[in-house]
Amino acid sequence: MASTAILDIDGTLVDTNYQHAIAWYRAFRQSGIVLPVWRIHRHIGMGGDQLVAALTDEQTDHEKGEDIRTAEKALYMAMIEEVEPMEGARKLIERLKRAGKAVVLASSAKDSEVDHYLDLLDARDLADDWTSSGDVERTKPAPDLVQAALEKAGTEPSDSVMLGDTPWDCRAAERAGVATVTLMTGGFSEQELREAGAVAVFESIPELLGRIDETPLA
Repeated sequence: MASTAILDIDGTLVDTNYQHAIAWYRAFRQSGIVLPVWRIHRHIGMGGDQLVAALTDEQTDHEKGEDIRTAEKALYMAMIEEVEPMEGARKLIERLKRAGKAVVLASSAKDSEVDHYLDLLDARDLADDWTSSGDVERTKPAPDLVQAALEKAGTEPSDSVMLGDTPWDCRAAERAGVATVTLMTGGFSEQELREAGAVAVFESIPELLGRIDETPLA
C-alpha cells in the first residue's frame, strides 16, 4: 500500500466547487461572455490558467483572460466565508496519519486561500506539508501540482496515491504516475471519474472511511 497520501483540497476536503462555478460565471459575464453554469462546472478542477481558453478560445484568453481570472479571484473570495469542510475531512487526515502515512494537502490556490482552508480544517499541525500556487507553473490537468506534492513528501509516484474529486485530478495524477481514488463530492459521476482513470470511486469521505481498507489508502 502507498506510504504517501496526496489529498486534493478544493471539492475534496472543502466544499468549494459550486462557489467557484458561480464566481467564474460572474467573472465571464463581467467581460461580456455569458456561459451556462453547467458548462463551467464541467471544467471546475481545471486550473484558471487553462480554464478560460477551454471554455472559449485562445484569442479570448489572450484578450480577456487576465481580467476574467482577476475578477474570479475577487468574486470567489467574497464567498469564501460560506465554504465549509466536507464531512469527515479532518477525521480522514487523522486516520491516514495513524496509519503512518505522510499526508500532503494539494492545491494550486493562492496562499491566502490555502491558509483559510488549513484553518478551516485545523490541519496545520496534522498534515506533513501542503502546496499552493507558488509551487506550480501549470495547473491541472498538467501534473505539476502532483509532482510538487511528491517532492514535498520526498516519495516516489509508485509509493503514493492521490485523493481527488474531478477528472482533472485523475488526469494530472496519471501524468505524474500516481493512482487516484476519487469522491463524487465535486459533482462528477462515478462513470466520468472511472473513465478519467480513478481506481476507486466513493460518494463521500464517510463512505471512503468505511471502506478505506479496499483502497490504496489502506
